[in-house]
Amino acid sequence: MSKVFLTALGCRLNEAELQRWAQEYQTIGYSITQSADDAQVMVVNTCAVTGEAARKSRQVIRKHHRKNPAAKMIVTGCYASLEEQKANDILGVDLVVPNTEKDQLVAQTQAVLDVPTMPAMATDPGEPALFARNKERAFIKVQDGCRYRCTFCIVTVARGDERSRTPESIIDEVNQHVAEGVQEIVIAGVHVGGYGSDIDCDLFTLVQRILDETEIPRIRFASVEPWDLPENFFTLFENKRVMPHMHLPLQSGADSVLRRMARRCKTEEFERLVTQARQHIPEFNVTTDIIVGFPGETDEEFQTSLDYIKKVGFGHIHIFAYSPREGTKAARLPNHIDKDIKKQRSHQLHQLADELKKQEMQQQIGQTVDVMWEGNAHQQDSGDYRFIGHTPNYHRIFVDLPASYNIANQILSTRIVACDDLMLRGEVDLSKANKTGASIAVSVQG
Repeated sequence: MSKVFLTALGCRLNEAELQRWAQEYQTIGYSITQSADDAQVMVVNTCAVTGEAARKSRQVIRKHHRKNPAAKMIVTGCYASLEEQKANDILGVDLVVPNTEKDQLVAQTQAVLDVPTMPAMATDPGEPALFARNKERAFIKVQDGCRYRCTFCIVTVARGDERSRTPESIIDEVNQHVAEGVQEIVIAGVHVGGYGSDIDCDLFTLVQRILDETEIPRIRFASVEPWDLPENFFTLFENKRVMPHMHLPLQSGADSVLRRMARRCKTEEFERLVTQARQHIPEFNVTTDIIVGFPGETDEEFQTSLDYIKKVGFGHIHIFAYSPREGTKAARLPNHIDKDIKKQRSHQLHQLADELKKQEMQQQIGQTVDVMWEGNAHQQDSGDYRFIGHTPNYHRIFVDLPASYNIANQILSTRIVACDDLMLRGEVDLSKANKTGASIAVSVQG
């Protein structure tokens, strides 16, 4: 039986695509391996959101080829789409699959590379399609592409126009994950909020159907642009199976910078959206992206952005120092910011982000919440094993347990007792925790 190694750089959408390919490969008789060294086929899902991401994509391709030069190498993703010829020219690459042909990637593996497989009937019944590191969580790609053109973004060029999957195909995939014991799905895409615009559907309807037609215990969203959300969208979170957290990329707290970015959501609209979410669900956690040092960003604009971020408050902020990306409008804008200034602003924003995160996490102390505990526990100096999980509103939390307990992939009621170094510390009722080797039950919340 041929083995396939799959790896991705960049966004959660790339991870979702890996998981889907894993299922398709297993259906036709391949097995999935966590090691590139013993694979007959290697698939690298590349990223090109920045010039550095493209460089890392090339680096990863070369690294895996050096590890296993006999394996067939398939390269796909945004870097492969934007610079297809350059990707083809990298030593060891056998096949480049642009984003427009991703749905046929597995079929092309057989047709073009002619890699032998065992018959599909040889696949072990019920063999999990997920990678070991994501055993409890699955990323579900619901759409691809984006109709908008933010001036700094190359991804919309690489991914093309919006294309939505049918609700029926998504529900079938979720139900398959439920049968495999997955506890949580993450809805992913390039422009998730615009889901269904091409098939007479919308995101609210999709999520409602997932709630009605599957028994997945927990539903999350990956990054969602803060526009095009259906009017009644936040009422979905009244169902406890929809986790009270969203990552809404803001990019700047200054409207003048947002105009240069060609962002469709200005600060007043963004704040209204956050307020609406928090009114529906008081414990709702909003996380975001911020770009510092965008071309032309003045000291006054940066201070305006800081003041706005502090006013709104975020549970976590992904901070990016702007770097030009060839092929975007922003790269051609005047008044690019000096590297040292960008570094200084990034440091200042990191300090504020940590303060806001600490404030929000300290407000959680004393609460009892349902936590999904993840695998790969690590032994501590005390001899106990540390399990990591996430609260419903997506704060990281840990608990240290004796080796006789294995709570991986369990959803347990957990009391939050402290905040240690920007991570919550919890206590679980050991009478409900699985002993080592015990089977893990899947339970539906709400």
